[in-house]
Amino acid sequence: MSRLKGSDNQSQMTRRGFLVSMTAAGVAFGFPQASNAAMNPAVADGTPIMPNGQTFEPSMWYWIDADGQVNVNIIRAEMGQHVGTAIARILADELEVAWEDVHITHVDSAEKWGLMVTGGSWSIWQSWPVYRQAGAAGRTALIEAAAAKWGVDASGLTARDGAVTDGTQSISYGDLVAEGLDRSFTEDELAALPLKPHADLRLVGQDVHPLDLDTKTTGQAIYGLDAKVDGMVYGVPMLPPTRYGSKVNSVDDSAAKEVKGYLETVVLDDPSGTVPGWVVVLGKTLHAARMATYEISVDWTAGETADVSEDDIQTRSRELIGSDAGSILHTEQPETSAVFDAATETLEAEYTTQSVLHFQMEPVNATVFQNADGVWETHAGNQWQSLILPTLAVALEVPADKIVMRSYMLGGGFGRRLNGDYIVPAALASKAVGKPVKLVFSREEDAQFDSIRSPSVQKLRMAFDDGKAVTGMEHHAAAGWPTQVMAPGFMPKGVNEEPYDPFAIDGADHWYSVGAHRVRAISNDLANATFRPGWLRSVGPGWTNFAVESFMDEAAHKVDADPLQFRLDHLKAEGINAGSAPNAVGGASRQAAVLQRVAEMSGYGKTDLPEGTAIGIATTFGQSRTMPTWTAAAVKLAVDAETGEVAVEKMWLAFDCGTVVDPDGARAQCEGAALWGLSMALHEGTRIEDGNVVDLNLGSYTPLRMVDVPDIEVAFVESTEAPVGLGEPGTTVIAPAVANAIFNATGARVRHLPITADAVLAALES
Repeated sequence: MSRLKGSDNQSQMTRRGFLVSMTAAGVAFGFPQASNAAMNPAVADGTPIMPNGQTFEPSMWYWIDADGQVNVNIIRAEMGQHVGTAIARILADELEVAWEDVHITHVDSAEKWGLMVTGGSWSIWQSWPVYRQAGAAGRTALIEAAAAKWGVDASGLTARDGAVTDGTQSISYGDLVAEGLDRSFTEDELAALPLKPHADLRLVGQDVHPLDLDTKTTGQAIYGLDAKVDGMVYGVPMLPPTRYGSKVNSVDDSAAKEVKGYLETVVLDDPSGTVPGWVVVLGKTLHAARMATYEISVDWTAGETADVSEDDIQTRSRELIGSDAGSILHTEQPETSAVFDAATETLEAEYTTQSVLHFQMEPVNATVFQNADGVWETHAGNQWQSLILPTLAVALEVPADKIVMRSYMLGGGFGRRLNGDYIVPAALASKAVGKPVKLVFSREEDAQFDSIRSPSVQKLRMAFDDGKAVTGMEHHAAAGWPTQVMAPGFMPKGVNEEPYDPFAIDGADHWYSVGAHRVRAISNDLANATFRPGWLRSVGPGWTNFAVESFMDEAAHKVDADPLQFRLDHLKAEGINAGSAPNAVGGASRQAAVLQRVAEMSGYGKTDLPEGTAIGIATTFGQSRTMPTWTAAAVKLAVDAETGEVAVEKMWLAFDCGTVVDPDGARAQCEGAALWGLSMALHEGTRIEDGNVVDLNLGSYTPLRMVDVPDIEVAFVESTEAPVGLGEPGTTVIAPAVANAIFNATGARVRHLPITADAVLAALES
């Protein structure tokens, strides 16, 4: 995980030796092969997959049993993206087993798994080399075992569909496992294992039946809200007036005692500081706990941000941009003063975005208790177990190895469940009453407690010489920083030795050749103090790419250039933009290629359209320079000049993500991301008032509706390069394409998200 400079977890995972041995259930690693993971119902009662007879564990990532069944261990969270299916096929392809013999287990937390996180579009990118090596280790060991059995040279044997053959005789993996294996690889031997040529991959890139589809469609899939523990009580939170600094003065629950099923009200004492000033109401049923909250009076002293508004936060961002605050990113030539002093012309613009909420379908929830062994069990859907485990240890005042997080399917994540803060109050309530507590948030409580995408302010500048050539560019971006607030050790340092949050600036360090290029990331301290900034399906690239691609369009028009050609002229694979192996081979030339592809798909610049209708383009490389997914979009829309209403008619998207592992899943990810990008471009946005978000449900917070969904056409560039991420890039490219299309249709430039009808009218009148 090269982007998380403060962590070496990825290197730990790839350095692991792969022990290959025949063993009884899990002795080699000291853990049961059939995980207690709660979300893996192999049969109707939720019983997990169990091995038959002897087992062979080529690595901790999977086992094979005497029937030839393969169970793949998945550390990534499942939230509808079929991540287990994608990862399992990587291993199964290299191992050479039939797809119908493959199963998956989403494992519970344990130190042996290394960094457990599902976000940043990292899952396939990080899993590709690990699971291919694991599969190659098993295939090699099984071929060697067959060669030894037959007394022949292993080089003359091949493996296919779970069996080894020399052309005249064959033996199944299951039979080899039943006879017993003992093989280990040194680190050097593991690295030297031959992987299958790309042309020989038979599962990667093909449509297969998703391994978790049946449980999802039959209702057997287990989500956090489905968790049940004997003797548990239900909890409902009562949230304080501010995210931080609130204090409970008194609680009056006298009226609540008349509510049937009401138990008690607990004022939480949180050593971790995650939920200061919280009150949890407990009941025998969820309904009883909820009804009791309406009868309970809590007197709070609010924290210092009780009067903070969105305007205050944005004003603070502008102040910080006007100062010397912030971290300067490592661009090829970050000093820009000279080129701006010498410029014949300059262009400057400010872009802003509002706060954005997650509103995942399943409100956050958690069930927590201490089991008979003294271990605290948490039952909840979560995207980053490794992040919240240390916090839970502090909150519960126990060692981290006394906590285990059971894995559940997520009813939507989108980055909200990277922050596991919602587990802490359930744990503290359980500790206070000595019983299992199932804490369930209402939609309104979920929204108020959300880790929102911060509002942002950005100032961009560009310098031109007397020939209208670009000689320099600056990008200054200020917002709340999620990584600074929740994982500050993961922040790299800029050229001025100041740390920065990559998730709040990725995208500003673009692949355009613009001469001197200064990128400054600025943390808004007022935002960080008012709410807990969170990761939301692309985070910073959702605002930085809106600014960059809108600004490139403005720059093209300033110098009377075609916006498409202007971009292509500056996407040069040279210098820092030449790219590098293994993830960014080709550099800017691959971004130029997807841009050309989407222009051809949409007929950009070649189609006569009615008045008020136009196509806009944009290109990005979400998520980051270290693992770029080259992305381009064109959006066709019509603008009603009288009302300012924007109707999007069609979107075209082109992606170069390297090898496409799961075609159906990839397309679904890209379509869903693009629609959320459209939703955030035109519809989504709340505001901070009195220290909290004003929109608490979907009546006032109005995301994209079905009736407004346009036609979508998605294309993937065929490639044999390393696979990178697809969960987020499609969100980042739509807003600037929409803004550029509005300009092409009306001549009005909009620089704020969301782009409301009133904003379009104001731009038309200016």
